[in-house]
Amino acid sequence: FRRVLFRSCSLTVRIRKGMTLRTAPAKRITTSAFSQAADRGVQAALRQLHVVRESLADSKAEDIVFIDIAGKSALGDHMVVASGRSSRHVAAVCDRLISDIKDAGFGIPRVEGLSNGDWVLIDSGDVIIHIFRPEIRDFYNIEKMWQTPEVEEGKLH
Repeated sequence: FRRVLFRSCSLTVRIRKGMTLRTAPAKRITTSAFSQAADRGVQAALRQLHVVRESLADSKAEDIVFIDIAGKSALGDHMVVASGRSSRHVAAVCDRLISDIKDAGFGIPRVEGLSNGDWVLIDSGDVIIHIFRPEIRDFYNIEKMWQTPEVEEGKLH
């Protein structure tokens, strides 16, 4: 047996001939370090959501809907759907939102559809933002798709 120090956690590495490498946590390691890291990730997502909410409100975006997708998708923790009055308003809302996300220290979000201004998707990591013109939003109706209740395993048909 050999002891390995990894980020202040002692792990015992067991290597036997013909066996795969296995690691076992030392007896005194608790999951509190892992739960603290998860809490920090949740707090960062909530701070990012707050920045998005304030930016959309300041830009006069309309019909703003916040959807929690944490257990439904690996894409992110939250989805925001909003509308602008015209293509120009959608583009202005998106430009302001992108700069606010950058200024808050969350990095540069990935953006699709900004040149058309009909439907703009902004992926900022934990929060995914869709900004539509009203006609396009009514046509695709993505809020309905993401807000459907979860189906229990026993009731599949």
